[in-house]
Amino acid sequence: MNPAAPPTAHSFDAFAEEDLLRLLPAQSHKTVLVVDLVESVRLMAVDEKGVVARWQGFLRFAQQTIPLNCGRLVKSLGDGLLAEFDHCRDAVKTAHLLHRYFDTCNTTLPPQRQMLLRAGVNATHLYADAHDVYGHGVNLAARVVSLARPGCTVVTSSVRDALMDGLDGHMEDMGESYLKHWPDSVRTWCVHPVEAGVPAWRPTVSTDLRPSIAVVPFDASNSAPEHFVIGELIADGVIAQLARTGSLRVLSRLSTTLLRGRRAPVDVINAKLDAAFVLSGSYATLGTRIIIMAELTDTRRGEVVWAERIAGETLDLLQVQSELLNTLSAACAHALLQAEVQRATVLPLPQLESNTLMLGSIALMHRSTSRDMQRSRELLDTLVERHARVAAPHAWLAKWHVIQVVQGESSSTVADYQQAISAADRALDLEPESSIAMAIKGHAMCHLGHDAECSRQLLDGATQINPNDPLAWLYGSLWSAMWGEPQDAVVKAENALRLSPMDPQRYYFEMMLATSYLTAGAPDQAIELCQASLARNRLHLSSIRALITASHEAGQLETGRSAFSTLMILQPELSVNSYLAAGAQSPLRRRGARALAAFGLRAQ
Repeated sequence: MNPAAPPTAHSFDAFAEEDLLRLLPAQSHKTVLVVDLVESVRLMAVDEKGVVARWQGFLRFAQQTIPLNCGRLVKSLGDGLLAEFDHCRDAVKTAHLLHRYFDTCNTTLPPQRQMLLRAGVNATHLYADAHDVYGHGVNLAARVVSLARPGCTVVTSSVRDALMDGLDGHMEDMGESYLKHWPDSVRTWCVHPVEAGVPAWRPTVSTDLRPSIAVVPFDASNSAPEHFVIGELIADGVIAQLARTGSLRVLSRLSTTLLRGRRAPVDVINAKLDAAFVLSGSYATLGTRIIIMAELTDTRRGEVVWAERIAGETLDLLQVQSELLNTLSAACAHALLQAEVQRATVLPLPQLESNTLMLGSIALMHRSTSRDMQRSRELLDTLVERHARVAAPHAWLAKWHVIQVVQGESSSTVADYQQAISAADRALDLEPESSIAMAIKGHAMCHLGHDAECSRQLLDGATQINPNDPLAWLYGSLWSAMWGEPQDAVVKAENALRLSPMDPQRYYFEMMLATSYLTAGAPDQAIELCQASLARNRLHLSSIRALITASHEAGQLETGRSAFSTLMILQPELSVNSYLAAGAQSPLRRRGARALAAFGLRAQ
């Protein structure tokens, strides 16, 4: 038997390499900071002892500062250092702190002896052990240092994408550069400290008077990267839902995703994003369950106006109609509305921001009491005076006149509808394609019944200009109910409700849908919707009148009598003639008059 052949050098090297590969640590995603002392050789030649002493002091400062900012000092390079961080913003913040170390001693030194740093930052996958970090991206961080001017920090694209301009620093695009021994051009940015830059531009006058809200991706109790996906999912779902209300200006997640995990002061967020409200929070998972902790902050006053814990199944977040996200969004929208309305009702008008005036006036005009209607008018008049060249306040003033009639507060039905048309015309003079103004003018004309065709054209035009305007669809449904095809009324009202599922005035949408079902010969569905509407606002006269008509036609006389009694308490001066003062030619209006008369309403 032949003895085994002795191992060759080649086979030994192969064995050793395989062994070493098994010992290689797993790659991780890190941010590498490389700091270099500018002109270190020249400085050493001029004042070796002083430079070494000052550099040792700097290293002691770095050894304290880097861990305090969630980093690890990997090694000192003689005239530089290398550190690693989990997050880009921590690396850039640390670079700015290190730059400032020499500021004090430099004031006592002549220019030729002053010590300045330059820094390079790159985010990359790398190998790390207790002694060093290794990888292609580490070399790139060292290369980009050469692009930095004295006192500056240069970052690569992977870092720039993770930073928020104006919050982490001010970004100066340096374009494409070719680096020594690097195969491709590299895009870089110089990041200046926030305090050294010019504040970001913000508009001084805005025609969008809705309150703004920023939704920050929720933080995970478990910081594993795969858990961040859930936080993004929650933010995406809430943004999509809030954006459908139409009464809020919801910031894009592209503007908020970089705020995740920062705990940035609310005044800073307001300054950078111009967001009056911020929705943020955290979540924890346990098996298939998730608990979401959310809070809504008013950035203008630094106050938490609402906080809540919501629990459910994690998989529910993936559903088209997520119960968790619907609950969270609805609660948030309601809390925001209540906060703005509370301010609008108690503070003097000059102290109120325009978006508070706008949202407060809209909410109060739908509350159905004389006091709230009067306050709503005061808010709108202040808005019109403050923003005379903006269409929206005029459009909502037109809506106020319509509601004045609907709620029985008008001394002259025809006069109020005509004033509504005049206010809508002023809005259209300022903004000819204002879908809100077109819809409200068409709605007022629909009630008057003098020119039903022109009313239809206005309402159709509003939906064509803005297919996502729920009010245009809602008023279009009433036109179809009064003058057009009953089934069209149902389709339009359902579309309006789909476009604004969390509208603060949902009872108004439900009343309109009930009216559509009533027109289509489905009084039972109309009764159900009227009752849902009144559960949200028991003083809403239109819902009560629709319930009376539906109950009469469905033969539910006890329900009708109860509703009629309530109507007489709330609107004792109502008569059949005053009810028919507008829209008497409409078959739907005449059906309503017959039902009211059947339950005992006087003729005059």
